[in-house]
Amino acid sequence: MKVILTILASLLSVSFSLWAKPLKVYLLVGQSNMQGHAAERTLGHLAMDAKTVPLLKAIQNADGSAKVHDQIWISSIEIAEESGVKEGKLTVGYGAGGRDPKIGPELTFGITMQKHVGEPVLLIKTAWGGKSLNTDFRPPSAGPYVFNDKQIENFKKRDRNLAEVRQEKVNSTGVYYRAMLEHIRKVLGDIQRVYPDYDAKSGYELSGFIWFQGWNDMVDAGTYPSRGQVGSYDAYSRNLAHFIRDVRKDLNAPKLPFVIGVMGAGGPISKYGPDQKRYADIHGEFRKAMAAPANLPEFRGNVTAVRTENYWDGELSELVDRRSKINAKRRELSNDESLNREQRDKALADFNAKLFTKEELQILELGVSNAAYHYLGSAKILGQIGKAFADALAAMN
Repeated sequence: MKVILTILASLLSVSFSLWAKPLKVYLLVGQSNMQGHAAERTLGHLAMDAKTVPLLKAIQNADGSAKVHDQIWISSIEIAEESGVKEGKLTVGYGAGGRDPKIGPELTFGITMQKHVGEPVLLIKTAWGGKSLNTDFRPPSAGPYVFNDKQIENFKKRDRNLAEVRQEKVNSTGVYYRAMLEHIRKVLGDIQRVYPDYDAKSGYELSGFIWFQGWNDMVDAGTYPSRGQVGSYDAYSRNLAHFIRDVRKDLNAPKLPFVIGVMGAGGPISKYGPDQKRYADIHGEFRKAMAAPANLPEFRGNVTAVRTENYWDGELSELVDRRSKINAKRRELSNDESLNREQRDKALADFNAKLFTKEELQILELGVSNAAYHYLGSAKILGQIGKAFADALAAMN
């Protein structure tokens, strides 16, 4: 009988090992919006919209505490940590470092992706604020950064030593491309340190790469001197295509599915208000350049672009714009010497009550925690973006 049981156990062990799948690994890379600047308190805004309530239920328990996702593991660069890295099961708090927990796209990306595949997943996140593709993330095959004539002329006007300027650029070129690879390789070399139940015999599979960057390139008038004109960001498109090729080569994943998160802070350009219209050409040309590599024949079917502008919250943005009138009114009242402090406070409160309904004030309080270029620090916006990244990847696969 013992012999039979031993044989059965052996057969079951072989059977399970044959059916075991490689661990799916997803790479999330970019600058500050990939880090994520949505404060945890902004999750409450998701409850105010029927379409985002399901996301909130996936993020929080019924008592409002953050769920810890046992099937989703993450290793994330985090300079606020003494080790420089934050690792563990996915939950709220893997956004940008700071005093209070924040979230980025990683949270809803991980939750949604795990639902799509129905098995454990590992996320490796390497994101640093204020980093460009033209220099910081510049891939090897893009070649060295070359200053244009206008930049050279400006250096000369400022009596800069050109040899020193060029050497400084050489020293900073590709630093974060290499740091990205270093962290990814370190995690892949010892997955059990992050995910203790990892089965080394089954191995892992690089299943997707999410790129969410762009702001520093978009505002760089030196590198892109004709910003806003047709084709003014073509160099970004070329560098991003090089980036995709080099990442695939350096990670030995020639068909690694790649999602480009196209910058969309401010929302659809067609809906820009008077104060935004002066940026319309710059934003439009840059978004077009970001999405362009997805249309290259060599990337057809395994590179896609997600227009994050589609998840901008127009109502929230309008309320933020309206709130600026309060500051103007405060300045006006402070300059009115005929009023005492109590009268100024009452006048400001009355003005505020006329400007916003109670519900609008609640939306403002819950929904915003950062500037527009950080998608208002809105969990509702970034949560939908993270889900969209996962859905786009699943559609490719």
